[in-house]
Amino acid sequence: MPNPNNRKSKVVAVCGKGGVGKTSLSAAIVKLLTASHENSVLAIDADPAVGLATSLDIEISKTVDDIRNDIIQRVQSGDTSSKAEMLSMLDYEMLSAVEERMNLAFLAIGRPEKEGCYCRVNHILKDVIASIADNFDYVVIDGEAGIEQVNRRVMQRVTHMILVSDASAKGLNVVKTIKNVVDDAIEYEKIGLLLNRLHSETERSQVCVPPELECIGWVPEDDAIRSFDIEGRSILEIPDCPAVRALRKCLTAVELLPSPQPGQAGIEY
Repeated sequence: MPNPNNRKSKVVAVCGKGGVGKTSLSAAIVKLLTASHENSVLAIDADPAVGLATSLDIEISKTVDDIRNDIIQRVQSGDTSSKAEMLSMLDYEMLSAVEERMNLAFLAIGRPEKEGCYCRVNHILKDVIASIADNFDYVVIDGEAGIEQVNRRVMQRVTHMILVSDASAKGLNVVKTIKNVVDDAIEYEKIGLLLNRLHSETERSQVCVPPELECIGWVPEDDAIRSFDIEGRSILEIPDCPAVRALRKCLTAVELLPSPQPGQAGIEY
């Protein structure tokens, strides 16, 4: 699925403490970006729990980890294929692991690599993932609680780093720590804190945001999101609701979505 607009991909990595709703937000970001059929979007599930696949109602036939383990087994069994032959095989295997649906493509990273895995294999796989990502207008990465695996196993260049937290001090401390790691490990253009599951503007005013983090907005607790999560329904099908509207506003603020034109205040991208 080539990038139809021939422009630099915008790579969005979503990270935060487990349980703050980052996977549902990642799925909602995918929903908003794919709503315009002019956009080609690659969603990458970098969380070993593969929750993003469930949130988007996508069945996984193969993960990057499956491909990695197959390569390692070949190397350990004495496979003498050249680097060019390995790259050609990898290109084919990786493309076969990408699930496509309209203007959305999906790739699951899988479980963390086992002890004894080869760094060379990880570097090659990361290069292939970056090559695939270049074919899309947008890449959305749902990361696990930390950030190291995005850098080590997925890709090093990110344009938008979104750190998700609820109102808890624990969640805010985690994203503060992630920010410190990100500054050393990831090349990014923009980074910001997105507060999730807040109940009111009053609660937002009571949240002590770490001074080193810019808050790009907040998303309210929403029964529609909660219901879809409980029922295992695709977030892509969720109707316009307070959480989606708030998230749209946040994505517009960081230039991931265009601003509504005059007379289009209620547009759903």
